[in-house]
Amino acid sequence: MTAVFWTVTSLSFEFASNRVGSLPVNIIRLVAGFVFLSIFTFIRRGMLLPTDATNYNWFWLIMSGLIGFVFGDLFLFKSYTIIGSRFSMLIMNLVPPLTAFAGFLILGERLSVFHFLGMLLTFSGISLAIFSRKDGDEKISLKLAPRGVLYAVGGAVGQALGLVLSKKGMKDYDPFAATQIRIIAGISGYIVLVSIMNRWKSVGKAIQDKKAIGATTLGAFFGPFLGVSFSLVAIKFTATGIASTIMALVPVFILIPAVVLFKQKVTLIEIIGAVISVAGVALFFI
Repeated sequence: MTAVFWTVTSLSFEFASNRVGSLPVNIIRLVAGFVFLSIFTFIRRGMLLPTDATNYNWFWLIMSGLIGFVFGDLFLFKSYTIIGSRFSMLIMNLVPPLTAFAGFLILGERLSVFHFLGMLLTFSGISLAIFSRKDGDEKISLKLAPRGVLYAVGGAVGQALGLVLSKKGMKDYDPFAATQIRIIAGISGYIVLVSIMNRWKSVGKAIQDKKAIGATTLGAFFGPFLGVSFSLVAIKFTATGIASTIMALVPVFILIPAVVLFKQKVTLIEIIGAVISVAGVALFFI
């Protein structure tokens, strides 16, 4: 379900970011997501805010929110505006290997030969999709803007670290309330960032754009609310690697709406690359 939700939210945020910019979309979608979560947790837990969380929960989940929502998502959303959500989410298949490596460093999870083989296969699938060679030319070149690729890689690093720190900080705590804490940290981080960059006018203009707000609200419902919460449910009841593998199906799921809704041209090589990268993620966690 997380993979399905993230497919919807990726397409929604690409549309909104192209209209009003990635920074306004980030702060607006977190506020909207927090409202959805607060209503849900009040109905489900009888608590509007996560007041029952321990100091341990707050510390690690705040760190997770700052790294995942502010650092990771700011880079990811910026990549949407440069290379599009389809290629950005393909590069985000680096998240499971990076998650496993971070899990090894932070949580003490083990790495095996299969892990490294899976990492190699994942890199190969992504490379197949984003690199090209013109007819008669022996040189292989990057067919995407390098800056967009770097932003997407930065997004992958942020999400991987955020996921591992979420597991460390959540333990037996409620996943939806844990997401509230992460979002509180994310909103706080963006308030500081927008203030430093003096971008409140652009946020105000974004709020007045009905199409951007509609897409951002849709993305917030399926992203910070359902998607992120379900991802925490997943890592709570299974290993982070297994959960990440299933969540990595987004680059495959996103192909059909990219063609049908956005009329994007998808080559056979790009489809094969997406499938290989997901296979690499699966091999990584055998």
